[in-house]
Parts: sequence; C-alpha cells; structure tokens
Amino acid sequence: MYTATGGRDVQQYLTQYASLVKRIAHHMMAKLPASVEIDDILQTGMLGLLDAVNRYDESHGAQFETYAAQRIRGAILDGLRQADWLPRSLRRDLRRIESAISKLEQILGRAPAEHELAAELGLSLGSYQKMLQEARGYQLISFEDFNHADGEDYLDRHDVASSTDPLDDLLNRKLRERLVQGIERLPEREKVVMGLYYEEELNFREIGETLGVSESRICQLHSQAIARLRSQIRNI
Repeated sequence: MYTATGGRDVQQYLTQYASLVKRIAHHMMAKLPASVEIDDILQTGMLGLLDAVNRYDESHGAQFETYAAQRIRGAILDGLRQADWLPRSLRRDLRRIESAISKLEQILGRAPAEHELAAELGLSLGSYQKMLQEARGYQLISFEDFNHADGEDYLDRHDVASSTDPLDDLLNRKLRERLVQGIERLPEREKVVMGLYYEEELNFREIGETLGVSESRICQLHSQAIARLRSQIRNI
C-alpha cells in the first residue's frame, strides 16, 4: 500500500488494520481490571499500529500483520505500565508468589499445588486464591522487569523481525525455550486454560463454561500460571 509518490500509505494501513487493533484490545481487556477503559486500550493500540507502519521493513521477511500485532500488544502493555494501575502492594505480593513457586519447585521437583503455595506464604487457601483473583491482568512480560539502563524496551530487544545482533537472537531463543519448558511443566488444568486463552482466544467466561467452573476460578488459574511462567523467565 503505497502513495503515488512511492511512500507508504499510512492512512490506508491504519484503516485496513484497525480491526486488528480492536481484536487485540478486546482480547487483552478480558484480563484487565474494570477501571481500565477500552477506549484507552484502543488508543494506545492504534499508536502501536502507527509505530508498526513507520518501522516495518519488508526486507526482514515478516508479514506486516504479524509484525503489527507484536507492536500493538507492546504499545498496550507499555501504556498499562506507565499508567501503573496495579498497586505496588499487589506487585509485591505477586513477587512473593513467584519466589514461593521457585523455592518449592526446587524442593519438590515439580510444580507446587495451590495449597502448598498458600502454606509457604502463610496464607489460608481462600486468602491465596483471593490474591490470585486480585491479580487479574498481571502480565507475563512486565516492561519494568526487562528494561535496559539505556531505555531499550523488551519488545525491541526480542523483536526477531528487526534483530541482527546474535546476542539478541540468543536471548529471544532462550526466552521461547524457557516459555515452552515452563508451559510443559504447568499443571494440566492451567496448561489447558493457557491454551484456550492464548491459542483458541476464548475469554475467561467461555473457558469457564468449557471446563465447567466459574469465570473467577479461571482468572485464578490464569494468574497462577502467569506467576509460574514468570518465575521461569525472570532471570533471562
């Protein structure tokens, strides 16, 4: 899509791929607090699309839609981080969960069960599950976890379409390998939830109906799976 002068037709790209922004935004909204407005998510998503149009290089071989989806999600995540909607106390609690998961995995040689994690944290099972419920929207990749001192963000460092640095490529492979390993180690029900959510793109309500449990229970399982995976990748 180019103009008569040979330049990229930005407006045509924005018009054609606006539906992609909506699809990604509504999918991500399913795991965000009610205080987050869909219009804000759409706005930051459109900025991500504009960034993709301006930065896309066909010579790297990636299809535009694939590249754009990555930039759109990155822009939305970055906007959420800057808005700092997740209370620091909850961030601290979630880090405690990640540490408990890592500790118990080393001791037990397997993924710890919910009641084991609750006991390690000194909480009742109900209190632990409430903490997971409140963590709705906790991201697998947190920009503040992966920022470099020079301001380069995670998306830039792990963008295989633009990376030419062998070290960056290695980091990307390590991340993918760690995620694959982490997903394989998830308890079966959490693995199913992650598959239905990220591969089949079902929302929490639809997953709950499929598995015969409540939407809130799916939210808890998703948050716990995210904590398990983050414990796997934080040291990359």
